[in-house]
Amino acid sequence: MTFKDFNFKDTLNQAIKDAGFTEPSPVQADAIPLILEGHDLIGQAQTGTGKTAAFGLPIIQKMVGNKGVEALVIVPTRELAMQVSDELFRFGKTAKLKTATVYGGTAYNRQIDRIEQANIIVATPGRLQDLLKSKRIKINPSFVVLDEADEMLDMGFLDEIKNIFTYLPEERQTLMFSATMPKQIKILAEQILNSPKSVTITKKERTNTDITQLFYVVADYERDDALLRLIDYKNPNKCIIFCRKKKEVDRLSSYMTAQGFKVGALHGDMEQKQREHTIRSFKQGLVEIFIATDVAARGLDVNDVSHVFNYHIPFDSESYVHRIGRTGRAGNKGEAITLVSPNELRTIKRIEKDVGTIMISEVIPTRQEVQNRKDNDLLSKIINIKVSTSAKEMVKTLQHDIDIVTIAHLLATIVQEEIDVKGKDIIGLGTEEVKALIERAKNWKGGDRNGNRGRGRSRNRSRGGNRGRSGNRHSSSGGNRGSRNGGGNNRGSRNRSEG
Repeated sequence: MTFKDFNFKDTLNQAIKDAGFTEPSPVQADAIPLILEGHDLIGQAQTGTGKTAAFGLPIIQKMVGNKGVEALVIVPTRELAMQVSDELFRFGKTAKLKTATVYGGTAYNRQIDRIEQANIIVATPGRLQDLLKSKRIKINPSFVVLDEADEMLDMGFLDEIKNIFTYLPEERQTLMFSATMPKQIKILAEQILNSPKSVTITKKERTNTDITQLFYVVADYERDDALLRLIDYKNPNKCIIFCRKKKEVDRLSSYMTAQGFKVGALHGDMEQKQREHTIRSFKQGLVEIFIATDVAARGLDVNDVSHVFNYHIPFDSESYVHRIGRTGRAGNKGEAITLVSPNELRTIKRIEKDVGTIMISEVIPTRQEVQNRKDNDLLSKIINIKVSTSAKEMVKTLQHDIDIVTIAHLLATIVQEEIDVKGKDIIGLGTEEVKALIERAKNWKGGDRNGNRGRGRSRNRSRGGNRGRSGNRHSSSGGNRGSRNGGGNNRGSRNRSEG
């Protein structure tokens, strides 16, 4: 099946094509036809399965494009509101549909102005109830979506939800999506839905099969060192580290920043502007490691997150499902890695049973294994680089003064630096830069900048030369991250500003 089978209008097909969608996910394949037929719907599916498109595409297909709010989507958190609003705007852009995002912490007047211009509203319960109750807005949507219903129940929004529906028209199509169906959600569904159809993902399908789930047994005092070594070994593109408590997020964020990583943090005590800035930086790649409490487990929609790390295993199975659902999205592969102490192994077994999945036990890699992985990564990068004529000429010039092994080592270091700093390889260098590199090569004596022989550059990531029981963490820059400076040419330093 493809999206063409739904017979969407041309503007929507173009938006789907622009989004890079080809085949619908299971929840989309099951839900979209029912929604197009006009049925109310209960969709039981975990996060990361494509629910926004499952309800957004058929709703946009059925919208007539009149002035005023035609669709209302209610979500539990500000982060999810922004994510859903962005995605619906992307789907409706070619049809010139406008969206408004409504949540607490921002000015009422600005949001009211946007609502007056909008066709679709995405709102959190608290702010939406305030606007309706104070009669600052009056809306008459034909489509109402309640997304992550169980999360709203957990956050204590049930009364607000019930109150909001007293302000909505009785003639409407109502859709409810929830990862779980506790008794109170079932009762709510009976109250607000009319003869709903159901789409359910069974328990064995609740975790994404594109996600490899691993766990590592460590002592509590070893967690920081184990986390750093795993990040060095896995070399994630983007990753999220989940902590149980806000103070853990703050401490770990400071610690990782001190180690030279580009880190962003998110928890409930942060101001809204700071939260938005951090999420935007993570999406844009300015932040590569995102450390958060479970507030980010739902609603953080970033498709290129390659790894999720559970610094501590979550208390319940549902939190585990939502956390790991941040990776393996949009058809990509992902890894979910959990650190556990020996007395938490029972929790691993319980989650496996509840979720219907298998978590593979592995051992923290040794320093030599980490170094071997870095070397192999560098070799792979070098092999895949297309060598230009100018680069070949540079090697010919160098070979008269320096042996070929030294040239290879030096060029490998330079190439890695250029990739890290400028996002390009050595082939992109200008004439003056090449001349400077040749001069640098002629002055190179087979050691690093500090006179140490045998390694191009040295990177000491220890604090005061010692990290717990493990001692110094010296590692060659070749094939890994090089310097973690966000830019510039001081490649020996690993100081990086946060986010």
